[in-house]
Amino acid sequence: MLKCRTAWQKLAPLVRPSSTLCRKSAKQTVLKCESSFRPMQRASMSSGPPGGSSDNLLYYLLVGGTVIGGGVYAYSTLHGDKVRYQERIAEIVSRQNKELTPTELQPIEKGEGGSEKESDPQIAKEEAVVPEEVPCAPVTEESPPQPLGDNTETPAVEVPAMATEETTAKVSETAPPSEAPPVETEQPPLEAVESAPETVPRPEVPPHAPYLLIGGGTASFAAARSIRARDPGARVLIVSEEAELPYMRPPLSKELWFSDDPNVNETLRFKQWNGKERSIYFQPPSFYVSPQDLPYVENGGVAVLNRKKVVHMDVRENKVRLDDGSEISYEKCLIATGGSPRNLQAIERAGEEVIKRTTLFRKIEDFKSLEKISKDVKSITIIGGGFMGSELACALGRRARESGLEVNQLFPEGGNMGKVLPEYLSNWTTDKVKTEGVNVLTDSVVKSVSYQDDKLEIKLKDGRVVKTDHIVAAVGLEPNVELAKSAGLEVDSDFGGFRVNAELQARSNIWVAGDAACFYDIRLGRRRVEHHDHAVVSGRLAGENMSGANKPYWHQSMFWSDLGPDVGYEAIGIVDSSLPTVGVFAKATAKDTPKAAAEESGTGIRSESETEAVASGASESTKTPSSPQVPQQGDDYGKGVIFYLRDNVVVGIILWNVFNRMPIARKIIKDGEEHTDLNEVAKLFNIHED
Repeated sequence: MLKCRTAWQKLAPLVRPSSTLCRKSAKQTVLKCESSFRPMQRASMSSGPPGGSSDNLLYYLLVGGTVIGGGVYAYSTLHGDKVRYQERIAEIVSRQNKELTPTELQPIEKGEGGSEKESDPQIAKEEAVVPEEVPCAPVTEESPPQPLGDNTETPAVEVPAMATEETTAKVSETAPPSEAPPVETEQPPLEAVESAPETVPRPEVPPHAPYLLIGGGTASFAAARSIRARDPGARVLIVSEEAELPYMRPPLSKELWFSDDPNVNETLRFKQWNGKERSIYFQPPSFYVSPQDLPYVENGGVAVLNRKKVVHMDVRENKVRLDDGSEISYEKCLIATGGSPRNLQAIERAGEEVIKRTTLFRKIEDFKSLEKISKDVKSITIIGGGFMGSELACALGRRARESGLEVNQLFPEGGNMGKVLPEYLSNWTTDKVKTEGVNVLTDSVVKSVSYQDDKLEIKLKDGRVVKTDHIVAAVGLEPNVELAKSAGLEVDSDFGGFRVNAELQARSNIWVAGDAACFYDIRLGRRRVEHHDHAVVSGRLAGENMSGANKPYWHQSMFWSDLGPDVGYEAIGIVDSSLPTVGVFAKATAKDTPKAAAEESGTGIRSESETEAVASGASESTKTPSSPQVPQQGDDYGKGVIFYLRDNVVVGIILWNVFNRMPIARKIIKDGEEHTDLNEVAKLFNIHED
């Protein structure tokens, strides 16, 4: 700038008269040409012939000087811009380096004698080598910016790959020949480089999920599979309190206990009754996408967010809040929270020593814990005579034959599964459980539980005392409906659970499936069911309706229970021992067992072998069976059919050691007709076939 001003001060006095002279000459020329316009002469009016007057020579000198001055000024301006650009780049780099680490990244150079030496930024600017016509490489996360040190040497400028040899040569020509080659700057500390993320971190909890499924059980998995079947690009997020991926619960009280694998606690693989081995999990981990990646995967997918609990629902804003404070918005939501195992009040008020020696059997962790305990203690007592309690009693009783473990089972009913089976069949089942090595105590009501002398003492109301090392409480399930309050959802006062319509819908964009759903069955009225197949059926239906199907609940789910590999049953509809029943039985054969049925169907989870198709022509038999007889007390109930009636209409059916006939039973309930002779209806199941 100083040089430009000096040049201009010298040339200005000359430029002013020259410009005045030029204006006068031009004016005179124009006046001469006003009378006659000659286009060809207009081109030579700017100057005279070579070697003309001194005025033209002075004009040339002035114009040339002006051009030179303008060039000098332009050069100085561009040079100053480059210096300012370099200063700005240095400032940006320095700011980014400070953001990488809380401490100052620039090392302090030590001078002589160990004293700190501060660099002069003005000197650094003057000595900086700035290449011409070479763009600076952009600062990216892949190549971290180099910090400017406190020394006076300028960092070397990296030449882009697209630069040619000419550009490289031009860069070298701009550097003064007396200067040494550029010296590389000091690298930032390793901690600062490693702390710089390669990409923007994705949140652990995605902020939005088009399909949000609350609960990580069978119903949620069935719904997710159904949604993806109808909407292949759907993004489904399952929020689960458990640490496990979705798995099936029936083997926890059945086949897993009969495994010969000593590491079954870790593998969680079991042999079905048909001998085939499978995992307890529905799908391997590779089936799912991570919750962090769910919003970004191209074709959608299913993600499971483990160890998280939904504690609040805002149905107006369509979002939920988790126990860690994070929030997730949704478009469609399924509540499949299932239930929690009930406990006895006598155990809850007994104290810590009793509680820590009690298992509420429900999850994988409960199976692992009880399986280990069964090897370490001498006595286990199961309280409860329903499905879970009777299955565990038989499983532990069979193991007790080898280990000498004492297994007790006590319940208030008169026989095993007394709330489901008619009395005569419940008594027969109790005898069967006893043959498995179980000490069954019927009509037993727990009064109190205490811990004395390293033993649990269970006092019954009739005065009996049972001493044991461990208790398994299997006294039913309490549906998880904590979200009803914040979501404004209705809880059924009779059956419990979220009250929903026939489409399993609680609100316009909220559905409920599984154990927590109190639904309206278009054939049997309002119900709540706690079984594996119902979780599959209701979850599948909810998933279809979430994706626009609008189907009512009509496909009756079934459930089954096995008392070991030799005795089992399948049931459908309302099976309540308080209802009138009619049973028709026949003598069983070797193929009338759960094991034989699994071998024939090829699956251990018998509901998987079902089809929703109505069994057409099932009433036709190739043989003429003998007339079935209503059972008498003391009979051997090898196999048969039990009909449950309400207003002379069949509302429930149990197939006792009769398998692969469920489509027939489903059609009978769906028809809802009155039957004058149920013996004739029993012929449909061919129970007298060899």
